[in-house]
Amino acid sequence: MYKIAIIEEIHKDGLRLLKDNPDYSYELINDASPENLIKKLPTFDGCTLRVSKLNSNILKHCKKLKVISRHGVGYDNVDLDYIKQNNINLLITAKANAVAVAEHVMALVLSISKAIKIYDKEVRVGNFKKNAKSISTLELFNKEILIAGFGRIGKSLIKRCLNFDMKVKVFDPYQNKEIIEQHGGVKINNFNEGLKSCDILSLHMPLNEKTKDLMNYKTISLMKKNSILINTARGGIVNEFDLDKALKENIIFGAGLDVFQNEPILNDSPLLKNDKVVLSPHSATFTNECTSRMSVETVKNVIDFFEKKIDREMIVKL
Repeated sequence: MYKIAIIEEIHKDGLRLLKDNPDYSYELINDASPENLIKKLPTFDGCTLRVSKLNSNILKHCKKLKVISRHGVGYDNVDLDYIKQNNINLLITAKANAVAVAEHVMALVLSISKAIKIYDKEVRVGNFKKNAKSISTLELFNKEILIAGFGRIGKSLIKRCLNFDMKVKVFDPYQNKEIIEQHGGVKINNFNEGLKSCDILSLHMPLNEKTKDLMNYKTISLMKKNSILINTARGGIVNEFDLDKALKENIIFGAGLDVFQNEPILNDSPLLKNDKVVLSPHSATFTNECTSRMSVETVKNVIDFFEKKIDREMIVKL
């Protein structure tokens, strides 16, 4: 029997796969502190992982661990060097979250472009149409969006953008031109040139040495005055202090962030007081449907791994 650790609670639909399978037992570990994981994790053959960190100080105690199944697609909370050196496999939910994240991007774009947060506040304080004509809003029709990263989320997002009659450019060095064109986009090879022409930028890339602080004051300043920046990928891709400065100086129209360099966002972050940015708490995948799909896919990946029938798309190549 394989023993699986569920690090942080997941939807009951995923747990049901383990309950109904006599070859597996599981234990929910809600206390994901390093001290508790060092104490508990060494007895498990595999684990699921949400936002908690698994670094070498924890993993070096886990000699039985064969697989880590991420409840999501990012994996910057796992020590990749250690798991590669110690033959611990890393799996992701490659198929579960694309629709939810793409819809969340559109929700942020619409909220910012239509000034929903500002209009809502005006109505609540009794102004109704008093200041309405002085509030700037934008249409999405005929606007150009730059999708940076064209995996499953990018492919799901492009459908929604085209249905709003938007023009779509895609920056992704690893995706060929034909695939992008088949989906209705235009591939570009120069990211900075794409920033200059786009009305909306949506980030869909991992956080690594190349992408850390990719959007800083200098690169944000390349964008149009009425442009919008959206980040639902990883917080460190956008330099938050530079973004705050750019928004206050009216360099861009607005921004929407679902991810942050520190999560939860720090109480002294200037973005919390900036009305030109719409914030959500890393919740793009928190739809009822997506949380169910992700939990099922997370657990199914573990089972498929031990039964030697894992979908190769789910395996992170280290």
